[in-house]
Amino acid sequence: MTDVVALLRAELGERVDTSASALEAARSDKSGHAAAGLPLAVVNAGSVADVQAVMRIATATRTPVVPRGAGTGLAGGANTGGGEISLSLRGMDRILEVRPDDLLAVVEPGILNADLNAQLAEHGAWWAPDPASRAISTVGGNIATGAGGLLCAKYGVVRDAVLGVDLVLADGRLLHLGHRSVKGVTGLDLTSLVIGSEGTLGVVVGATLKLRRAVEGARVTLTALFDGVRAAAVASAAVTASGVQPAIMELMDATSLAAAHRLLGLSAPAPGVAQLTVQTDGPVAADEARAIADVLRAAGGTVAIARDAAEGEQLLAVRRAMHPAMETLGTTLIEDVSVPRSALPDMFDEIARIEERFGLVIPAVAHAGDGNLHPNFVFEGPEVPAVVWEAAEELFRAALRLGGTLTGEHGIGVLKRRWLADELGDDQWALQRQIARVFDPLGILNPGKVFAD
Repeated sequence: MTDVVALLRAELGERVDTSASALEAARSDKSGHAAAGLPLAVVNAGSVADVQAVMRIATATRTPVVPRGAGTGLAGGANTGGGEISLSLRGMDRILEVRPDDLLAVVEPGILNADLNAQLAEHGAWWAPDPASRAISTVGGNIATGAGGLLCAKYGVVRDAVLGVDLVLADGRLLHLGHRSVKGVTGLDLTSLVIGSEGTLGVVVGATLKLRRAVEGARVTLTALFDGVRAAAVASAAVTASGVQPAIMELMDATSLAAAHRLLGLSAPAPGVAQLTVQTDGPVAADEARAIADVLRAAGGTVAIARDAAEGEQLLAVRRAMHPAMETLGTTLIEDVSVPRSALPDMFDEIARIEERFGLVIPAVAHAGDGNLHPNFVFEGPEVPAVVWEAAEELFRAALRLGGTLTGEHGIGVLKRRWLADELGDDQWALQRQIARVFDPLGILNPGKVFAD
């Protein structure tokens, strides 16, 4: 294996990092899970040619490669262990082209969501995907996991906002997938296949993004407090049924709301209170906010409307603080299931049932506008206790019973691979593995992720 590092150094020089700190950092992400052993090296790619060189060496030496962005994933998908190369794309962070007339941009994968939109604002455009981690997550990571976020109920998920990707295959060949035109149906849609594939089909080294024009008019943000999370979930379903489309509708249960308030130094909410945070945008934002406020009051909510944009951002900051707030409680396994929006109250009932059955507290938040929940399992120490996995399995099966899915945006990674066949069925699971082998015949791209033996 030493020869692999020597080959990498001969080709890439100082871009190859074997320091103890770099190797240790590459073992884990924000999921709380760490890979076994230390990677052989971390390669900090600066160009497409660097990535191709790594993959050619990896193929020649049969060495596994794990692509990595900012390491903010929540399913262990970018964790790199013993005998593997960690291929970091974080340094490839340029905007290569912006075409406001065509509403597209071509970017490298390492650019952060927030940095991208800060630069696009100068062109009167923006890229819609908005994970709560937008300040620290990369576009490449969003593509790898098929991320969603706060705005996807109105503006769609990553798959709706990518026109094409540049993909380096396991043997180093470069493919340009997709198109720059609004329409394009030539051949199979390999771009959509790559989105959400978690680095198992190739290394994304560029992306052609579908932009939107800057939203005209003000944004109006409001909160509504409810006596319990089920009441808040019922209210969010009522907003959806009303036909008014908020840009953001986020639900925090009592435990997560209290933890976020503590982290931010805010006054503690009343015990047991859950909160919906809603934002409308566009020319009729004020009218839509008033209509939503009426729905929420009719559902029993105590509504407060932000006085201005700054106060609105302060309200949203409470939701964005959820993940770091959970980290203050202990080691956190942050889960990610989605159900039909009308089933959101039932899913919260299932979480309450699982809490009682297993003697756990499971703080949960939800992108209530699209039915995507993030239940959190908090425990002490580095290893997930058996009771947590048992409760998580019960939670996953409950989501599937309600017509939902194992993951809405975090991906499968290593944390959910044991349940993947339960959702897909044996035939589809086998077919997906066969497709992956067409792209990666040697099985060196992110092995052990998504598809478990």
